[in-house]
Amino acid sequence: MLRTGITSVSKRSYTTFKPLISAAKIRLNKLSEETGSNIYGKAEFMNPGGSVKDRAALYVVKDAEEKGLIKPGGTVVEGTAGNTGIGLAHVCRAKGYKCIIYMPNTQSQEKIDLLRMLGAEVYPVPAVAFDDPQNYNHQAARHAKSIENAVWTNQFDNRSMALPVPQEKSQGKTQIFLADPPGSVLYSYFKSGGKLTERSGSSITEGIGQGRVTDNLKPDIELIDDALHIPDEDSLEMIYRLLDEEGIYVGASSALNVVAAVKMAQQLGPGKNIVTILCDGAYRYQSRLFSKKWIESKGLTNAIPEHLKKYATLD
Repeated sequence: MLRTGITSVSKRSYTTFKPLISAAKIRLNKLSEETGSNIYGKAEFMNPGGSVKDRAALYVVKDAEEKGLIKPGGTVVEGTAGNTGIGLAHVCRAKGYKCIIYMPNTQSQEKIDLLRMLGAEVYPVPAVAFDDPQNYNHQAARHAKSIENAVWTNQFDNRSMALPVPQEKSQGKTQIFLADPPGSVLYSYFKSGGKLTERSGSSITEGIGQGRVTDNLKPDIELIDDALHIPDEDSLEMIYRLLDEEGIYVGASSALNVVAAVKMAQQLGPGKNIVTILCDGAYRYQSRLFSKKWIESKGLTNAIPEHLKKYATLD
């Protein structure tokens, strides 16, 4: 599954996911007026678990059931930065499975608390590279193997979520841009034609970007027309702009996507319809994103325009 992506449609907008619910597309009026193109955000935060990852959660569990990898009363185990785990916890509650989640201990406390409230068994572990045996994904895989009637859903390399190429793309009517944060290899991989996997720095965004090119992305890399690298400063400013100008309260990954949509509009010129994904709400990150001390600790105080700093209400 593409973790971040921006879609431009020259004739009309469309939804590339089979509906879990019918997610609304919200026109971002101020940004649309500024760019001369219609910029829409697909409101995935309206899903039952509050994020776009509800779709991934449902698909990987259904895939495991159809393949006979899990039986009634079994256990679903996953490594996740949080939102896929939250989606899985909801699905497991509905289907009667136990849910075990491994996640980097760098993720927000709000997500950890919510997972536990949903009945998941949560193991926050040190954030280490994928090639380290103690990476949260490998720990999840080992845990699943160690118990009966359990499945590791392996979200990053599970192709069960792959969908057919949209007709608009195959007909040349659509362009797809990938948006990538600092510390991820996807931008350099795409721009170098698959020769480089350079990564530097880290990001305040959670749950997007990768230190490797996953099996979910490799077969579809040719569908991407361009890639954009989005600095944290731009993402943080956009969080506050969307709250102030549109009344939309979203997290950093959603803001990153909107920044990329604006850059895409500027690059392609006026008169386009651009659709991006509003992945989740800010309430899962509010103790960080709206904390003056936390923002200062990241060196991002100056990223927020003076007239918007009034929203940083937490110490």
